[in-house]
Amino acid sequence: SIELIIRFGAFESKRNCLRDRWFVFDALLVMLMVAETWVLTLVVLFIGGVGGGMPTGPLRLLRLLRLSRLVRLLREMPELLTLINGMRVAARAVSS
Repeated sequence: SIELIIRFGAFESKRNCLRDRWFVFDALLVMLMVAETWVLTLVVLFIGGVGGGMPTGPLRLLRLLRLSRLVRLLREMPELLTLINGMRVAARAVSS
């Protein structure tokens, strides 16, 4: 969320942030995270505790959107994937 505030401040004209699709996408992810963490928790508590009330299973699928940030990062920086694969191979060599 701090990253989003810094990126928003970097726009010379604040309206341009709505034209940047990655900024809008990241803002949507932050809003979903806040809704899942704070709003949904309060709703579940008011409805009747953890065991009953509102089904939260379908909302958990929205967590998969967070993985799309990682995919975006790996597409922009393929060197990072090479680095991750190297660390995986090194960890396998050390653990055996």
